[in-house]
Amino acid sequence: MMKIIEIDSYQAIEQEEATVLVLGYFDALHRGHKVLFDKAREIAKRDQLKIAVLTFFESPKLAFARFEPDLLKHITYPEKRYAKFADYGVDYLYLTNFTTAFSQISSDDFIKDYLGQLKAKAVVVGFDYKFGHNRTDADYLARNFSGPVYTVAEVSQDGQKISSTRIRHLIAQGDVAKVNQLLGYEFSTRGIVVHGDARGRTIGFPTANLATLDRTFLPADGVYVTDVLLKGQRYRAMTSIGKNVTFGGTELRLEANIFDFSGDIYGEELEIIWLNKIREMVKFNGIDDLIDQLHQDQKIAKEWTL
Repeated sequence: MMKIIEIDSYQAIEQEEATVLVLGYFDALHRGHKVLFDKAREIAKRDQLKIAVLTFFESPKLAFARFEPDLLKHITYPEKRYAKFADYGVDYLYLTNFTTAFSQISSDDFIKDYLGQLKAKAVVVGFDYKFGHNRTDADYLARNFSGPVYTVAEVSQDGQKISSTRIRHLIAQGDVAKVNQLLGYEFSTRGIVVHGDARGRTIGFPTANLATLDRTFLPADGVYVTDVLLKGQRYRAMTSIGKNVTFGGTELRLEANIFDFSGDIYGEELEIIWLNKIREMVKFNGIDDLIDQLHQDQKIAKEWTL
């Protein structure tokens, strides 16, 4: 059972068991990140160590870059992110805030204080890992840390590095199928079912309107094949995101038409699992054209398979 420990300084660390320590931010925990944990598991098994991670609640960029709202958004909501750490074999997950004070810790002090308190006997980092006030790299860490440092090479797909930046770009394009390939698990959005216009019901396509719960990136406007998790059950659905332009809508709406399901579920929490994009949002000339298109969308969504 993974332990999640929130700390505000190295003095708060009370690690008793020796560890192999994995360092990085790991917003998405994508396939490029997973190889670090595969390596850590190999080392932990060989050397009888526990796997520990030191990472951050939010992006370190918040301490350096001019603020923009996207800096507070995540690819994967926190609870799901923490569950992925557990899936990847982590025993101790240490979380801290990346503050100005943290950014000013020297590389030598970070090694002495943080790696020392975390009982690190070995360290695993990515090829582009930087740390300390002077932004030193894995070579410096290897020269100044008493144990072995394993630097994991980048992972590529289609000739491009798998990275959080690439995944965010694909989300913005609506290419959720590719996002899922690069993540190695399913991209999703949580929300609470709220009252909307109830217009879908009148045309035979009732929808659950969602108010999103997390600061996560949403896919580009469009209609998607999705699955919906509700009360432990998984249903196929088609989900639209965007402004309801046919009816003159101006607000962003997230609406799921859940197949083989009926009943009022206001106030329930849903999770939308994004599978594939069907089409862009289109302004239709009338309700009949819209209904015809929705029947086509529904057929595509019901028949879609990996």
